[in-house]
Amino acid sequence: MSTPTIPKFSPGEAVNQENGLIHGVSAQELQILGEQCFDARERAYCNLTFVYKKWVRDRNSYIPTESPYSLFRVGASLLLNTSNPTAPSTTHIITGANVENAAYPVGTCAERVAMGTAVIAGHRIGAFKAVGVTTDIVDFCSPCGMCRQFLREFLKLETPIFMFNKEGKWIVRTMGELLPLSFGPDVLPPREELRKGQEGDKAKSA
Repeated sequence: MSTPTIPKFSPGEAVNQENGLIHGVSAQELQILGEQCFDARERAYCNLTFVYKKWVRDRNSYIPTESPYSLFRVGASLLLNTSNPTAPSTTHIITGANVENAAYPVGTCAERVAMGTAVIAGHRIGAFKAVGVTTDIVDFCSPCGMCRQFLREFLKLETPIFMFNKEGKWIVRTMGELLPLSFGPDVLPPREELRKGQEGDKAKSA
């Protein structure tokens, strides 16, 4: 399936535009971010049709029965701030797609697959310039609540998240807009401070 053309600006969408950039993302980077989303979506593990054998007593035989999963494909891409020293002009993208499971709750969303891949590659908060997400539907689909919280751990609140529909049109919101009043690593006091507080509570109760 070919990737639809990603418009430079989304009609009617109020975005932070400065010096030709959209939330600090160039038109070229946005195009690549979208292309990689759509490419990742093609590899989603959600439409696996497997065959199992069911015993039919009256025919004394086995018959195949199809049992599809959700068929809802999602692709995600992470645009990195870091550049490749061997190819400075290369735009670094890490992608992910939803990976479903016969036990439905065990499945993993595309955004968490992509971010998990990035984290084990050594990338941390501050490494990500933008996020892209796409599905097969006409409406724009945002990351679910669990993915928003997962992304919040590694994204700055001003990081833009571009949500593409199946036609390539997009809307954009920052991490902070998608998860307002959020809880993240910056909210937690230093470990020593927590430890001292706990020790103080124990001393008072002794």
